[in-house]
Amino acid sequence: MKNRKIPMRSCVVTREKLPKNELLRIVRTPEGKVLADETGKLNGKGAYIKKDITVLEKAKKSKILEKMLEVVISDQVYEEISKIINK
Repeated sequence: MKNRKIPMRSCVVTREKLPKNELLRIVRTPEGKVLADETGKLNGKGAYIKKDITVLEKAKKSKILEKMLEVVISDQVYEEISKIINK
């Protein structure tokens, strides 16, 4: 039986290359709304962050997600992302 290739993506905060399932995709939809994409299939511009609260706090402090997605992200969105990470 063949081994399946594991898709790798890099975290925009830590710049680590990790398997896709260890990261959370944050998406800016064509309408300009920012969402956490747990399925990894939503349409729009996406950026990956490591599923770690300290990484999320760094992202919020440095505003790297705002730069990558070219949109202002509210505190409410960051709270939703932290809830998903804490699952």
